[in-house]
Amino acid sequence: MITLGILAAAVVAAIGVGILVRRNEGRVRAGADPETPAAQGLRAELLTAAGVLPGRPTVLHFSADWCGPCAAVRRVVATIVAELAAAPAAPLDLEIDLDANPALARELNVLSLPTTFVLDAEGRERYRISGVPKPADLRASLGPLTVPTAPE
Repeated sequence: MITLGILAAAVVAAIGVGILVRRNEGRVRAGADPETPAAQGLRAELLTAAGVLPGRPTVLHFSADWCGPCAAVRRVVATIVAELAAAPAAPLDLEIDLDANPALARELNVLSLPTTFVLDAEGRERYRISGVPKPADLRASLGPLTVPTAPE
């Protein structure tokens, strides 16, 4: 009888964790800036090596050959970037292979695949998305970044 109770508790806990994970999947969250100048320098160096161009917002998504949902991310990102191609500051679509670029993945704290970042024109992380992004959310997060701001 005790074993059945423990099993029931484990099942309820697993369902709760599953619900929390599913709820956050695909949700756009505000990004975090690195806290130290050394971390900022390393990040800038790695992003430049990866192909992030200064002056353009970038959708940076990590993938791998063995990642099934990564194909859906490719489709969503390609569609939204194509929609915004005529914008004054059209975003760049950059896919990074996790297996080939583990240092960048570590620096950006990529814990699962797929993970997508929306970077502003200076290469700063504005948003982070775990899982497949919802097209409307990705479009909304890129919208303000595709309009160039006047120099201060």
